[in-house]
Amino acid sequence: MIIDCHGHFTTAPKALEDWRNQQIAGIKDPARMPKASDLKISDDDLREAIETNQLKLMKERGSDMTLFSPRASFMAHHIGDFDVSATWSAICNELVYRVSTLFPDHFVPVAMLPQSPGVDPATCIPELEKCVKEYGAVGINLNPDPSGGHWTSPPLTDRHWYPIYEKMVEYDLPAMIHVSTSCNACFHTTGAHYLNADTTAFMQCVQGDLFKDFPTLKFLIPHGGGAVPYHWGRFRGLAQELKKPLLSEHVMNNIFFDTCVYHQPGIDLLNTVIPVKNVLFASEMIGAVRGIDPTTGHYYDDTKRYIEGSKLLSVEDRHQIYEANARRVFSRLDTRLKAKGL
Repeated sequence: MIIDCHGHFTTAPKALEDWRNQQIAGIKDPARMPKASDLKISDDDLREAIETNQLKLMKERGSDMTLFSPRASFMAHHIGDFDVSATWSAICNELVYRVSTLFPDHFVPVAMLPQSPGVDPATCIPELEKCVKEYGAVGINLNPDPSGGHWTSPPLTDRHWYPIYEKMVEYDLPAMIHVSTSCNACFHTTGAHYLNADTTAFMQCVQGDLFKDFPTLKFLIPHGGGAVPYHWGRFRGLAQELKKPLLSEHVMNNIFFDTCVYHQPGIDLLNTVIPVKNVLFASEMIGAVRGIDPTTGHYYDDTKRYIEGSKLLSVEDRHQIYEANARRVFSRLDTRLKAKGL
């Protein structure tokens, strides 16, 4: 089985974006604030959105299942207050859940949290619990920068985040550390802010001792870990200067990387530097990079081609990356698959 651990509902029906625009307008003019019930998206709308996009490409490219969450750039936790974020998160999570019920063999929900700058993360717990208990979510997306590119929150190692971590441990939920839209003109959302955040999250963990407090906590750092594999020697050296244990002991039992790296040399570097046990297959397809690479004639985000094209990976390595690691990291997914006899 080929499990894509990083998928977002980037092709949701336009009615969702229209509703969100009304909600944003309603922040300044409460008379324009829509109700959640005003959003009308039918099952047929969802089927069309998925069958002509994600599912079509999954079948063409040879992947079987996607861990599916709301569109990352639409999370936009910096917009409005907690109530705005809570309503928006609930709507987006419900849509992803509905997709998972319409296509149960292909999509498994991962939850967005109703984060808001300056607000206690404990306020996210009701939505987290609902998504686990009612929707069958197998993981969450955690935004380390709800301010949208201004980095006003404490580091991920700070006790500020512990209410979320306690629930993650309780339910054995991994978190993909994934920022949202940048509202800082210095940082392009997908080309800079995302990759900066991936690198920043890893370094925060190197600086701290979070996994001493939460030895079973699991973070998935997307987009191949940002700059981490390329600068592995730098991180090893910094950990040494900070008097931390070797990275293999300090963070690599808890941090994992996906394969959302869009060229063969990048995937080869990832798999040269990072142990196979820490790499999970992903594409984030129909995401940040949607075009065709003129040097190969294939879509940049068809990452399965790079795994297959690797001269470094054995058959067993590919099995680990495609399936076994995802089932180990996302234990609730493994339970779900075993219940189906898979």
